[in-house]
Amino acid sequence: MNDAADVPVLIVDDQAAFRSAARTVVSLLAGFAVAAEAENGEQALEVAPTLGPALVLMDINLGGLTGIEATRRLTTDHPDLVVVLMSTYTEADLPADARQCGAAAYLHKEDLAPDVLRDLWVERHPVGS
Repeated sequence: MNDAADVPVLIVDDQAAFRSAARTVVSLLAGFAVAAEAENGEQALEVAPTLGPALVLMDINLGGLTGIEATRRLTTDHPDLVVVLMSTYTEADLPADARQCGAAAYLHKEDLAPDVLRDLWVERHPVGS
């Protein structure tokens, strides 16, 4: 990881308790900072263009615009954006469209941890590239 500015993270989840937990995980990861939070897909689409997050932690099940559709729209408009879909589904139980929405990865919410996020980020942004 380089010493440049923090990687801005957008957390999208309809549950305040999970947003708080995700905020804590991001705060424990050097080089990353929560830029904003959104409660639904519509809010994510509104804030993303002005905040310019590099990483989005996106819940799949959101009221209104689903996390899958919000991911599809965000990654279409911002191809370099890394979106990690999250849910309590097992990977085998993911909706079929979750695999084709442009998300970089899927993460079970119980597996959200600083080292996991760092590994996902580095996998897509190797040092020196």
